[in-house]
Amino acid sequence: MRTMFRRAATIAAGTAAAAVLTIGTAGAAPASTWAGCPDGAVCVYPQGQDPAATPSLTFWSYGAHNLSGQVGFHWVLNNQYGGAHAQLCTGYNGTGDCSHDMAPQNGWWTDLTPVNSIVLYQ
Repeated sequence: MRTMFRRAATIAAGTAAAAVLTIGTAGAAPASTWAGCPDGAVCVYPQGQDPAATPSLTFWSYGAHNLSGQVGFHWVLNNQYGGAHAQLCTGYNGTGDCSHDMAPQNGWWTDLTPVNSIVLYQ
């Protein structure tokens, strides 16, 4: 219950340009659904939706996922487990600057204007 409260409190307070939420460890067991993001998925929420409630994009498979029309600030939640990460990349197909690496059970409030793909990997 405490973990769920921390998640909700952090999402509600997420108005900074790059709010980061860290919960659990890389080898943790599957999490529960988090702000509408299912276990094992990476979710993107509609522009300006704060707190995050209903994702507009949900990614399940490893590899690059191209974005289209995603500008302004969005929540991106990595609700994967078992050490699975997500990277935000400036180019399509996981190219360009991919230095924004998101560990499992993390959420970022970030500007997706320069982001053209999200890469999920183990």
